[in-house]
Amino acid sequence: MEIAFINKLKAGMDYERNRQTPPEGFPALPAIPAGRYTDPEFLVLEDKYLWKKSWLYACHIDQLPEPGSFILWKKTGSPVLIIRDNNDQLRAFYNTCQHRGGPIVKTDSGTVGERMTCGYHGWTYNRQGSLVALRDKRDFPDFDMACYSLVKIPCDRIGNWVFINEDPDAEPLHDHFQPMTGQIAQFQPENLRHINTRSYDVACNIKVMMDAFLEVYHLASIHQNTVDRFLDHRGTTINLWPKGHSLMTTPNRRADWIDPGTIGMKAIPTVTEIPAKNNISYNFFPNLVSPMAPTGMSFLTFWSTGPASMQIDCHWFAPEAETAEQQALWQTRIDNFERILYEDTQFAPQIQRSLESPGFKGVHPCYQERRIYHWHEELDRRIGQDNIPRHLQIKPMLAPYLEPPAD
Repeated sequence: MEIAFINKLKAGMDYERNRQTPPEGFPALPAIPAGRYTDPEFLVLEDKYLWKKSWLYACHIDQLPEPGSFILWKKTGSPVLIIRDNNDQLRAFYNTCQHRGGPIVKTDSGTVGERMTCGYHGWTYNRQGSLVALRDKRDFPDFDMACYSLVKIPCDRIGNWVFINEDPDAEPLHDHFQPMTGQIAQFQPENLRHINTRSYDVACNIKVMMDAFLEVYHLASIHQNTVDRFLDHRGTTINLWPKGHSLMTTPNRRADWIDPGTIGMKAIPTVTEIPAKNNISYNFFPNLVSPMAPTGMSFLTFWSTGPASMQIDCHWFAPEAETAEQQALWQTRIDNFERILYEDTQFAPQIQRSLESPGFKGVHPCYQERRIYHWHEELDRRIGQDNIPRHLQIKPMLAPYLEPPAD
């Protein structure tokens, strides 16, 4: 982080601790209609305009350790083959043979040889996705194999983190996630190793849990014996950026406090003082929340599995451990996190039922919860106001409070 931005965050936390009201002129945020969490028509729009047209975290390079390594990624419903080719380049294709739609790979992960053959009729592709052979070519007159390559999907990396986007006209990854791609360079993402991935199913609409991870207003209620003991939610400062991205910085209650779960872990020496002495959490719109610390971080990715069900994947990354003791500490850290995650998810099924009842008309966000409203504003921008039924739209309010990406 640049010195100017560090000083800005410090001033912001001091201001937030001491303010008695929201900043002068900050608007009262309108209600977010309950139907955005339950209405089938809205959820169809969300699927069409959001998930198929966003940069989404897919995997870590450690999961593709050698040429020919692949994973079959299906989080948006489309079968996507992500493969490391002969030149150590990462490529993504729909796992769909161009003959009659047969699958190219049949397992969720593995390693393929120089060629990949569809098991249905034997059409064969190389690791670059080009069609290189087909059975009984004599029966395909005037057939140009160059026109029948696997369909490519934009695929790129931030350090060792691999992202895909099903929009063929997607903005370049590093440009899209500014200023975060610049700020997280201090964590040396090119050197981080994949420690662990676990998945958690939750019986609620995906936005119920996304909302929960975009604010700390709930700390004093459900994290009384955990996070609230050391984080001062009243000092939280928030940065809103274009394209739905944001940062939440929450100070520790004591300046000298150190998370006991990280003592003895290897630290990244280039991490600056804000992440080292406070709790920071980025939202890479739409579904990646990342609390980052000098000893490593998690990527929490949120996925819809139905109108009233979702899954949280928690991926852990850290600098490579130098001792067995350092490596062993991760089990305790992850177990501690799971206890906190349970606190966050415990009411989700009940909240979902309430959202579906006549007794709930909409979410009423306060100033502390403006990241939630910012998220929904961006969702409407992606869908297009003209495509959204009027009773499910939200009024754009936060444009004057967005900071430039180069900040």
